[in-house]
Amino acid sequence: MDWQELTNLTRGQPFVVERVRLAGNGVAIEGEFELPQLAQLNVEDQVFVTAFVRCHGSIKEMERIFGVSYPTIKSRLNRIMQMLDFVETDPAPSRADIIDRLRRGEITAQQALSELDGRP
Repeated sequence: MDWQELTNLTRGQPFVVERVRLAGNGVAIEGEFELPQLAQLNVEDQVFVTAFVRCHGSIKEMERIFGVSYPTIKSRLNRIMQMLDFVETDPAPSRADIIDRLRRGEITAQQALSELDGRP
């Protein structure tokens, strides 16, 4: 069974994976595993995101593939974007990281205070 079949079976209802088996060596792991965000999208949105990635983010190419207008593509991208959490690729340093850098002399006390003030 692939993800599309699983997504169709669940019809958008939340579910939890409780067992994972590694195909290469037969090891099974039991627990409660949350699906990756992209796997939680419905099948049509998964296909749309896959096409978008394969088109290198070209909305013009997406218009051609799906036969719809620019606003339609943008609207769908915005809708999907709202369903996905933003992945922070450059998270702010933790308080402990800032203090460690200060102790090592990598930043001044003023820089440390500035960074600590700028943290959320």
